[in-house]
Amino acid sequence: MSSNPANPDIRLERPNATASVLIVDGDPQSGRLMLEILARKGILAYLVDDAAAAMEYVDKRVVDAAFIAGAIGSTAGSPAAGLSLLSRIRQTAPELPVVMLGDATPPRDAPIRELLSSGIDTAVDAMRLGCCDFLVKPVDRGRFEHLLDTYLPNHGVAKIAAAREGRGCLFEIIGRSPRMIQCVELAKRVAVTSAPVLIAGESGVGKELIAYLVHYKSRRAAGPYIRVNCAALSDSLLESELFGHEKGAFTGAVRRKLGKFELAHGGTIFLDEIGTITPAAQIKLLQVLQERTFQRVGGEAVIETDVRVIAASNRDLGQMVEQGLFRNDLFYRLNVFPIEIPPLRERREDIPQLTEIFLRKMNRFNHRGIHYVQPQVMEAFQRYSWPGNIRELENLVERACILETSSILTPASFPAELFAGLPLTAPPSAGIGMKLSEVRARAVAEAEKTYLRELLARNGGRINRTAESAGVTVRQISKLLRRYGIRKETYR
Repeated sequence: MSSNPANPDIRLERPNATASVLIVDGDPQSGRLMLEILARKGILAYLVDDAAAAMEYVDKRVVDAAFIAGAIGSTAGSPAAGLSLLSRIRQTAPELPVVMLGDATPPRDAPIRELLSSGIDTAVDAMRLGCCDFLVKPVDRGRFEHLLDTYLPNHGVAKIAAAREGRGCLFEIIGRSPRMIQCVELAKRVAVTSAPVLIAGESGVGKELIAYLVHYKSRRAAGPYIRVNCAALSDSLLESELFGHEKGAFTGAVRRKLGKFELAHGGTIFLDEIGTITPAAQIKLLQVLQERTFQRVGGEAVIETDVRVIAASNRDLGQMVEQGLFRNDLFYRLNVFPIEIPPLRERREDIPQLTEIFLRKMNRFNHRGIHYVQPQVMEAFQRYSWPGNIRELENLVERACILETSSILTPASFPAELFAGLPLTAPPSAGIGMKLSEVRARAVAEAEKTYLRELLARNGGRINRTAESAGVTVRQISKLLRRYGIRKETYR
């Protein structure tokens, strides 16, 4: 099978793919099955059959997970090639989830003990090298989909809105919450107009994401997008920052400086924390909104500007107007199209997906390999009030990823106050966090199940002949069938 990624036979692309998977396998049957499942899920897949082609994808960081057969390339029949590739991947991309594919197809009349001894040591060696999990061939569809959900959680994440430029992501708005979906729909509707937008919401809810969405979906998308954090500027600096100044306008003004409104001409200016600006700055801002003109500090020339204004505030501007802290005429100019973003505690259904996104981000940026969050952690997240909203969630996940040394985020990875009143149990073992004895036990179980299905199919579901082929007693076969919930009737 060719490893040329341009070959349409071995590369399935989906325009709306949210993730990509590398499959390194020379077996056409298992490769096609995995491609079919990935295509149905909308996941971009690359299928190659040698280590050199696989490393091209890994080196370019264009894949989010990899499934590697033990026997690949010129050394087919030996697992050494797959283990060697795994070792190279761990050196180049230690954060990439890798699942090893083991061949458990039994030769005719092979005793079961020979089958197990041939594959278990390979699984253990793979785990030692940093493999996350393993999958026995022939590939079981349910098991493969489970591994995708475990090590590629981002593939099922609902993106309400997203934009990419080349390989970079401009923005992503994640979630399924009806209120958040409504916010995005409102932003898209107002984007095609030139109306001012006022975005309200607590700190950390993602007001700037909505602001950028309005800009990106507008006719000004090709123009500049300039953000000004009003709360970070002193009274004396804010006016100069917004409108610019002439040389000599004040001490230290050694040259002319263009203001943000001038630089944003033809585009959008985002005024974050608009509620912090002084009354003097409010008057000048009102003039820009009404007349679309302004003057630089210390200048006399009247400058025209074509700028769309998006403002945001974590304060209640309507209440500030009643208290005399904010001009009512400016408020009504800004509040032409209000959008209120709900806090995270009112969109709890989005917490698991946001956690997955941040975990994936931290794995990539900090070169970690953490791919599982213990259910107790998610339960605590659902109960917490999140005063810092999405920003607080991201910071907690980042801190946990730095502290955690295994492949699992547990309650021990987070501040203890999150888990007050929750019963804590030991985390389940998974991936490189497992002991080698557990790895061997899981590998034995996977191999036994696959082997039994093959023998039952070969012998028409007849227990006596199956036991004879496996070299064990009927009682042993019956016990294994009960253990794994395999029905012999299925194979008759």
